[in-house]
Amino acid sequence: MKTLLILLSFAIALPAADLIEHAHAHPDGKAAFSFDASAWQNSDATRHLPIGVFDSGIGGLTVLEALLTLDAFHNDTLRPGADGRPDFERERFIYFGDQANMPYGNYSAVNRTDYLRELIVKDAIFLLGRRFWPADGKAPQFTKPPVKALVIACNTATAYGLEDIRQAVAAWKIPVIVVGVVEAGARGVLESNTEGGIGVLATVGTCASGVYPRTISQTLGLAGKSVPVIAQQGSATLAGAIEGDTAFPESVSAYAMKEARALAEAYCDSNPTKPLQTIVLGCTHYPLARSEIDTAFDSLRKEEAFRDLIAEKRLFVNPAEATARELFRELAKARLRLKTAETSALEHHQFYLSVARPEQSGVRLAADGSLDKDYKYSRLPGHLEIEDTRNIPLTPALLPPASLKLVRERLPAVWKALSR
Repeated sequence: MKTLLILLSFAIALPAADLIEHAHAHPDGKAAFSFDASAWQNSDATRHLPIGVFDSGIGGLTVLEALLTLDAFHNDTLRPGADGRPDFERERFIYFGDQANMPYGNYSAVNRTDYLRELIVKDAIFLLGRRFWPADGKAPQFTKPPVKALVIACNTATAYGLEDIRQAVAAWKIPVIVVGVVEAGARGVLESNTEGGIGVLATVGTCASGVYPRTISQTLGLAGKSVPVIAQQGSATLAGAIEGDTAFPESVSAYAMKEARALAEAYCDSNPTKPLQTIVLGCTHYPLARSEIDTAFDSLRKEEAFRDLIAEKRLFVNPAEATARELFRELAKARLRLKTAETSALEHHQFYLSVARPEQSGVRLAADGSLDKDYKYSRLPGHLEIEDTRNIPLTPALLPPASLKLVRERLPAVWKALSR
């Protein structure tokens, strides 16, 4: 085993190698950032496990909403087409939002992508394991079930951590499906079958990674399609405005117009030969503002500079919906999808989020009890003996008022599950 771990450390880039070794060193899953790999030894029992979904905060709940409401396949025959029944009606989900360590997009700006990658693999390990903290935080408990699939419902986490998680899952030799929102979004672009230009609206961190242009180009190229001009625009404001954060006092429409204009200008600067036609909503919040974004592009077309470079009718690709479709196909292919008469090992969906753990030595907190900003973005990977956050059950009472309003009014399926 020691030789294997040494070889892995050379073959797999840090931080995945450290976490792979750490999990091997704690096979009972009792230590932080570890899990019990025996949970997947029985293939029939594996099929009855829930599905894990994670994001850096609550934005990924829009992906969970798509998972809970998707009706794109016939449940009995698995053929494409709606049958009036949610495609995942028999499945149960465990959602985790790493609220204490967000926003993930800021780590690249301070050259801490190595620590960000560690956080992302830790998110996956939490969902794979049974360990969580009760709300009072006295001691961890071990009654959370592991999962049979991991859905990375965060564009930034997919950009920086998808390959690390896949390498780790392979090294651990566990039959867990891994689906990332960016790859699914790129396949959504392919399936749209349009020939115009492509624009990506995302966060600053996601755009800095270049993951969408790269993945879309690869997906189209492998399918034998020509790759049109792809422009992107990273926003530091639109997601907060959609969530109702008071730090962004203007309307969602105002911020949408600002980002649409910036994307249109970036597209024009690329010397395109065809109008901008496909818009990828590359942030989990953005599908909630699709109408405002579309209206913004309509307004821009009235300006002479953009009239011929923005298509009259645009196609929006929602990676959340594309992710739900991809997960259905992957579960069916791996024979891990619950059959019509079967039930999950989990009776109801579960929700968790991370909070600061002040009792950890050396941790620094802000006035509101969250992690101090300078402390948060100065951490280095490899210190797996430090557990400065704890993952606790998420209830509606823990959501900020603006987030609570967004979930209650815009994500009805999630709200029903969360308020149970």
